[in-house]
Amino acid sequence: MKVKIYPSKAEGDIKLPPSKSMAHRAIICATLARGKSKIENIAYSEDILATIAGMRKLGANISEMEDSLIVEGIEDFSRFNDNKIDCNESGSTLRFFIPIFSLTGKNIEFYGRNRLLKRPQKIYEKIFKDQGLVFEQDDEKIVIDGSLKSGEYVVDGNISSQFISGLLFTLPLLNGDSIIKINPPFESKSYMDLTIDMLKTFGVEVEYRDELEIYIKGNQKYRATDYRVEGDYSQLGFFAVLGALNNDIVCKGLKLDSKQGDREIVNIIKRAGLKVEEQEDGYKFYSGTPKEMDIDLENCPDLGPILTVLLAYGEGKSKIYNAQRLRLKESDRIEAMEIELKKMGVEITSDESSITIVGKSNYNSCIDAFGHKDHRIVMSLAVMATLLDKPLTIEGAEAINKSYPKFFEDLSSLGIKIEYL
Repeated sequence: MKVKIYPSKAEGDIKLPPSKSMAHRAIICATLARGKSKIENIAYSEDILATIAGMRKLGANISEMEDSLIVEGIEDFSRFNDNKIDCNESGSTLRFFIPIFSLTGKNIEFYGRNRLLKRPQKIYEKIFKDQGLVFEQDDEKIVIDGSLKSGEYVVDGNISSQFISGLLFTLPLLNGDSIIKINPPFESKSYMDLTIDMLKTFGVEVEYRDELEIYIKGNQKYRATDYRVEGDYSQLGFFAVLGALNNDIVCKGLKLDSKQGDREIVNIIKRAGLKVEEQEDGYKFYSGTPKEMDIDLENCPDLGPILTVLLAYGEGKSKIYNAQRLRLKESDRIEAMEIELKKMGVEITSDESSITIVGKSNYNSCIDAFGHKDHRIVMSLAVMATLLDKPLTIEGAEAINKSYPKFFEDLSSLGIKIEYL
């Protein structure tokens, strides 16, 4: 799909979609709980549909309504009914599932699309092989066979907290107690804390012994629970930057004390010298010129692409650092944004782990841009397009379906002119 986005002024308010991160976790916990749970405020992105489909194969009975789910969880793993699990492009789905599905004790095949099976899985490979279990990966699938055992796990903290979250879902169900020791640096800790909070909501307790060690008591049981998914701060990033650069807008549907790491977008906008006003369930972002600044992405990597747009319109030279994990996403997000922004005249350079941008106030449209099969690249380019001198056509715009199928509808509701080609 191609979309043409015209330079236009945004105004009004927008309700943010539910958090994809929290929805994944709630669906998994509800599946592992005996009894019936209702999960409200669900958006059916491709990633969430992949998690729902996988949990059904594990044996859950899941009924989909317009914006909620009824999940009848499993009593044990005997209802497991299919060993071929399609994770589509969802890294969260794959990494959360691998330890959980090991508990079936069966041979399991995981499939994916685009770059999913090229993303690092060495942490799990080492864990499985150290326990004498099967873990095989090639460009087509990952195969596991055998159940993880309780005990001590040592995990590198600088690749993805999704591996630790996958273990946290699984280890409480084992007979013995377990410990996870994390080798520093510990990046994206905020995402793991979301997992711990969700476990607690569904009746499972884990305990930090210190900043790098987590104790997990065995023989625990998940408790069926009704849960409402909060708004998504990852998606807020696009509209926060739109408000900061284009025109004042209000963003609603958010939990102001959320533990989502991407809530950092609010502080980043403030540190850029721009006005942000808290409201009852969200924020009003006022437009202006961002100041020169440095941004640490360690706990909010998903904000990386849209922050390059923010800094492109800033004063002076700014730097994004601790950005190396952007190279391991649906695309190499550093390279993708560098390629596309340079087409429009942005002075942007990078090395393995940082991005440097010299901002200015105006840019010329390159007419055609490519989304690199990556939802966050497409949405970042769409925000940039509203600020250019001429319309911008984005090829591969269907990538938004991965996380935010209604993105262009919501952008259009703010007055942005969009043409579907």
